[in-house]
Amino acid sequence: MTASFIYDAVRSPFGRFGKAYADVRPDDLAAAALSALLERSPVLDPARIDDVLLGAANQAGEDNRDVARMALLLAGLPTSVPGATVNRLCGSSLEAVIQASRAIETGDAAVMVAGGVESMTRAPYVVPKAARAFAAGDVTMSSTTLGWRLVNPAMRAEWTISNGASAELLAERFSIGREEQDAFAARSHRQAAAAWDAGVYDAETFVVPGTALARDEGIRADSTVESLASLKPAFLAGGSVTAGNSSPLSDGTSMVLMGAEGALDGEPLARIAGRGVAGIDPEIFGIAPVEAANRALARAGRTWGDVDFVELNEAFASQSLACLALWPELDPDRVNIHGGAIALGHPLGASGGRIIGHAAHELARRGGGVAVAAICIGVGQGLAVVLER
Repeated sequence: MTASFIYDAVRSPFGRFGKAYADVRPDDLAAAALSALLERSPVLDPARIDDVLLGAANQAGEDNRDVARMALLLAGLPTSVPGATVNRLCGSSLEAVIQASRAIETGDAAVMVAGGVESMTRAPYVVPKAARAFAAGDVTMSSTTLGWRLVNPAMRAEWTISNGASAELLAERFSIGREEQDAFAARSHRQAAAAWDAGVYDAETFVVPGTALARDEGIRADSTVESLASLKPAFLAGGSVTAGNSSPLSDGTSMVLMGAEGALDGEPLARIAGRGVAGIDPEIFGIAPVEAANRALARAGRTWGDVDFVELNEAFASQSLACLALWPELDPDRVNIHGGAIALGHPLGASGGRIIGHAAHELARRGGGVAVAAICIGVGQGLAVVLER
C-alpha cells in the first residue's frame, strides 16, 4: 500500500445564516471552490482526477442528486471525472477526505479531490408525502436547516433531543459553567480575528465570485466574557448554553487536493497518518471525537505527547470543553490556535474540510509536526484524522 498526502486545500470564508451567501446555491458554492482549487495547480490536468468526493449534510434542496457531480460539471471539469456525495452529517467533508485517502492508499486512485459544501440558509422546508392520494387533514412542514425532523417514532426519546439540549447535558455532566463557556467562546473570536489580521488564512481562502466576503462573517473581535454574559440561554430556561457560546448557522465550502506520493507537482502539505471513527450515545454526541482521536493516534503510532496542535470543531463551547476534560494530557492552548467554529462558523458539510485543510497548511508553515483534526457528529459519532509532515 502507498501513502496518501494532502497537496493543497482551499475554502471560502464562511458566511452567516441569511447573509453573504444567501443568494448563492450550494452547488455553485462548491463549483467555485473546485475552480479555485484547480487554479492554484495550473499544471494539473483536471482529467487526471480519479474522483471528486464531497460531503453535504442536508441534500434535501439544491444540493440534491449528488452535489459532487453537479459541482464538478458546473466548474467545467471534463465529463470523464466522476463525483460522489457522502453524508456523515457534520463530519461529511472529513469523511470524504478519509474515503479519498483510502482510495489512494489501496491504489484505486492517484489523484483525488475531497471536500464539502453546505448552505444552511437555502436548506428547504419539506412536507412528508401522503401515503395515499388526496389524504384529508393537515400536514406539518419541517425545516431542514439543522437537527431532527420526520423522526421515526420507534427512536428512543432520549436520543432525539436537540443539539443544544445535548450541549446543556454535557455542561451539567462535566460541571462546565457559563463563565467557562463564555471564556472559551471569547477566545475563539479573539484567536480567529488575530489570525486573519496576521494573514494566517490568506493562503487557504478565496473570495466566491459574485460576493464580497473576504473574511469569515461570524467573527466578533470585540467579544468578551462580559459581553457574552448578557445573552440569554438559547435552549433551556436557566441553562448555560447561548447563541454566543455555540457555533452559528453558516454557509460555506471547502476543498482538499489529495494524491499519492509524487502524483502531483510540488511538495505535499502533509501525510494522512491515521484515521479514527467512533460511536456514542446520541444524546452526548459532542464527546465522540475523544475516542475517534484516540483511535486515530493509535493507528498512526502516536500519543498525545507527540501532537503539536489540534483542530477540534467547536459545535458548542461546553462540548469542546468536555472533550478537553477527557484529554487530560492535551494542553488546551494547543487547541484551535487560530480560532474555531464558534467564531469562524459551522457550515455542516464543509467544516471537516476546513479543519483538516487548515491543519495541513499550518504544518507546512511550521515546516513539520503532528496535528489532529477531530469533529463531533449529531446522532452520536465522531471522526478524527492524524496528519504528519
